[in-house]
Amino acid sequence: MTTNQKKGIFGILLIGIVLGVILWGGFNWALALTNTEQFCISCHEMRDNPYPDLQDTIHFTNRTGVRATCPDCHVPRPWIYKVIRKIQASNELYHHLKGTVDTPEKFEAKKFELAKHVWKTMKRTDSRECRNCHDYESMDFERQEPRAQEMHEEAGDKGYTCIDCHKGIAHQLPEEYDPDQDNPGESIYYQ
Repeated sequence: MTTNQKKGIFGILLIGIVLGVILWGGFNWALALTNTEQFCISCHEMRDNPYPDLQDTIHFTNRTGVRATCPDCHVPRPWIYKVIRKIQASNELYHHLKGTVDTPEKFEAKKFELAKHVWKTMKRTDSRECRNCHDYESMDFERQEPRAQEMHEEAGDKGYTCIDCHKGIAHQLPEEYDPDQDNPGESIYYQ
């Protein structure tokens, strides 16, 4: 192999590495950009329907000033799960274009179905996104209200996950939701 051929291969390899870094950086930049609350509420379906629900909860305004944003609860932090969730979000883009929930009336008509999808996912992942901020092992039961102490200890003993008991903690529950038919750990709402 001649010196010019070696230089040519090295040049192509260097260009490939630089392009790879640029493409990878661009991909991660786009992933981060679509993982912000501003992006989530940029479409009116989200801004006008579930976002106002969030604003009326403790996850939005509280004594500590810690706020959960849309991606905190709806997008996994581990990279591979985040990419999978972003691929799944293409279905949401399809429904945005189709106008499935583009009015408050349409959103309310679908709210229970949409909530069940989220609850099922949270159940399947052991409420992974809740646990990004809430660590069961770090809970100080002695500082909780007596009812919360009792319920958290029971949940731990029975292997419940956050969503088994905390539906409606970040959004108003759908009108069709019936807590009397929702048994933690074996919910009819996860089927």
